[in-house]
Amino acid sequence: MSPRFALMIVPADVADDRTDFSDTFTAVDPSAPALSVGELSTQRGDGVFESIGVIDGHAQETEPHLQRLAHSAKLCDLPAPNLEQWRQAVERAAGECGPGESVIKLILSRGVEHGPAPTAWATAAGAPDFTAVRRDGIRVVTLDRGYDLGAGERAPWLLLGAKTLSYAVNMAALREARRRGADDAIFVTSDGYVLEAPTASLIIRSGDRFLTPAPSGGILHGTTQLSVYEHLEKQGFDAEYTTLSASDLAKADAAWLVSSVRLAAPITAVDGVPLPTDPDFTASLNDYLLSPR
Repeated sequence: MSPRFALMIVPADVADDRTDFSDTFTAVDPSAPALSVGELSTQRGDGVFESIGVIDGHAQETEPHLQRLAHSAKLCDLPAPNLEQWRQAVERAAGECGPGESVIKLILSRGVEHGPAPTAWATAAGAPDFTAVRRDGIRVVTLDRGYDLGAGERAPWLLLGAKTLSYAVNMAALREARRRGADDAIFVTSDGYVLEAPTASLIIRSGDRFLTPAPSGGILHGTTQLSVYEHLEKQGFDAEYTTLSASDLAKADAAWLVSSVRLAAPITAVDGVPLPTDPDFTASLNDYLLSPR
């Protein structure tokens, strides 16, 4: 997804209550150099980000993404983002997206070591075509995260609940999944509980109940999962947070990985064992997720 639009942002103080932040934005050539070689986002992955799905120029679930950006910044001891400034940046980037599906990325970095800090920018790019994945599903493998369920609360400096730029482990997990003949991975704690995928949240169905791992387990609270739960509850379903074991996943009546750009991808197999799917229900979920939210 090569960006077709890039916007550099001069971060405003959280107390700045102006109504127009346009003078803090500079559109730049997305194919031209823009960052200093001392930028800590590239040297250390020291920063946070959000990926926002865009449908026909409408940015989806902007507010939950911005709230999560602020939460991640707090966990990483970054200056609190001015949310009104970032709302306007999202609006500006969305205006460059055009028809179809796109993705906006928001990045807040610690900046340049011994230099200006923080630095921030937004990009807009066309989204991959996930039509087939939403329809046909994905095979997943479970991978040991290397932590027990209580690690996030016991060791908050691990930043397990923050969406940071340090994605090397996540990408390594996806490569390992493909080496094992699967499309994606689901992290499992060292004591046997399922968490999340490298870039998505897990939802399973057990009878008429929909279940997802509780975010207190040191996982990222998914904005798409929150939206799906709101949709399910309006339809009269029970949608709960709980502790799920690997065996709960294997016994699920259906399961999905949900994320802001791929949306709802049904899981067809776990560690090579087939899992039931519900094509009609999956289609209805994706119809909802493609509607303006």
